[in-house]
Amino acid sequence: MQVRGISSRILGKASFGRMIQTRLTFFFIPISCHKMRGKGTSYEKMALMVQEYVEGLVKKYPYWNRTLGADHFFVTCHDIGVRSTENVTYLVKNSIRVVCSPSYNVGFIPHKDVALPQVLQPFALPQGGDDVQNRTVLGFWAGHRNSKIRVMLARLWENDTVLSISNNRISRAIGELVYQKQFYRTKFCICPGGSQVNSARITDSIHYACVPVILSDYYDLPFNDVLNWHKFSLILRERDVVNLKAILQSVTSEQYLALHDGVRQVQKHFEWHTPPIKYDAFHMVMYELWLRHHTVKYK
Repeated sequence: MQVRGISSRILGKASFGRMIQTRLTFFFIPISCHKMRGKGTSYEKMALMVQEYVEGLVKKYPYWNRTLGADHFFVTCHDIGVRSTENVTYLVKNSIRVVCSPSYNVGFIPHKDVALPQVLQPFALPQGGDDVQNRTVLGFWAGHRNSKIRVMLARLWENDTVLSISNNRISRAIGELVYQKQFYRTKFCICPGGSQVNSARITDSIHYACVPVILSDYYDLPFNDVLNWHKFSLILRERDVVNLKAILQSVTSEQYLALHDGVRQVQKHFEWHTPPIKYDAFHMVMYELWLRHHTVKYK
């Protein structure tokens, strides 16, 4: 199940609703753009539906007008949520967007909005762990060439004998879960942005204890206010792709072991549970919201 379904279901629970209202004084707006899209609703109609829904909330309840929506938040993943809320400019401008595609060049506001990890659960295989000795492949990526950086990555490295780079997802005909098992055998998993800056491959890499290599410009990394990504990942500029192999080979064994240990320590933060458990993704989001409560001013 994807993160948007889990987060919306958890946030809808009354106990968490009371917690948000009494302790954090935040209000959750349950907009489910993907459900509307799944029913074949056009982007234009979704935008009108969201507009009517939010305008109805503003008129019906007194809470919005206290802060002009600054103490309200909504969850959305990918470009569907961005397009469906474009008619409600005050929602996007004032409220907190908890979003999977937090790109600086498409209106993401770091001090206000929250970057959400794109998680596809359940994972096909168990967590990676103390298995460094099995990781003999330097770097791995397999996927669709649906962005400029992915095209460059494939063209430069798909025939390399050290890096395992494929411009297509590994076919199931080769064997069961071959793609997922490759994460177990790899030291560094390359995570280029796709149609958006984000990629579920980042959380896949963390789950399988493969050090993620972030290759995506303008990306505000999830939980960046809490976690030091430099302790469990390599963060590169897209232009660094031409030197990718040299960069990975320059990482010493000591540095790699520290990064791998860092990945293992943060695995619990990138998983969703129903009900939530301590330090999981839900509680990370709640903490990110709490960090923003001091910016809310009441009338």
